[in-house]
Amino acid sequence: MLNTRGAPDRRPGTLPRAVLFDLDGTLIDSVPDIALAVAELLDLSGLAPFDEDSIRVMVGHGVGPLVSRAFAAHGIELSPTEHERQIGRMREIYPRHLTGRTTLMPHAREALAGLRQRDVPLALVTNKLQSAANIVLDHFGLAESFSVVLGDQARPGGLAAKPAPDMLQFTLSRLRAQPGEAIMVGDSAADIEAARAAGVFAVALRNGYSSVPLEQLAPDIIIDSLGELDVAIDMWRLG
Repeated sequence: MLNTRGAPDRRPGTLPRAVLFDLDGTLIDSVPDIALAVAELLDLSGLAPFDEDSIRVMVGHGVGPLVSRAFAAHGIELSPTEHERQIGRMREIYPRHLTGRTTLMPHAREALAGLRQRDVPLALVTNKLQSAANIVLDHFGLAESFSVVLGDQARPGGLAAKPAPDMLQFTLSRLRAQPGEAIMVGDSAADIEAARAAGVFAVALRNGYSSVPLEQLAPDIIIDSLGELDVAIDMWRLG
């Protein structure tokens, strides 16, 4: 699906000056591990776990919203103080559930390698904890693929998490790229809304963690897998 914005066509063969990727649901399928972490957290409060399909739609906005959604699904609204306490618990639990059951999304490794071979600067922009993102990237041997890795805990003061555009804008400044020269690849509303707010071409990946139909988010293009990323780049060239 293409959603053009009326920009002039780019020259054939032009490559983006930056391609930004989300992590969970885009490069990795981490729900099996996240479900274990959430189950451990809920068990401390005597609450039942959720299946992976239920957890899938809770992911994407960082650890705070994940904790809120997990308790809300049990009909519990956490006070600000209790929310912070549960976030602290989750940050202790989560490092034990990062790579045991997490897998790469189809074609992720090949897509990153292909862009690197063409000298396209890559960045990872995630609401996941920075420490967790680093562990996952190291585990899969992907850390050196990215010129910039920006996650929660590493955001400079004042930068809001996705879906605000702040993290994307900061990352583009680090890569010395303008919004019109960049692509954001993600799977959920947080990614697509951040890209649109930043003026970056938004690529939505199916089979990720979106809680709403991707068409409803109005990205510039929807692809079925990272194996179609070149199709998205071709569409980006059209403006």
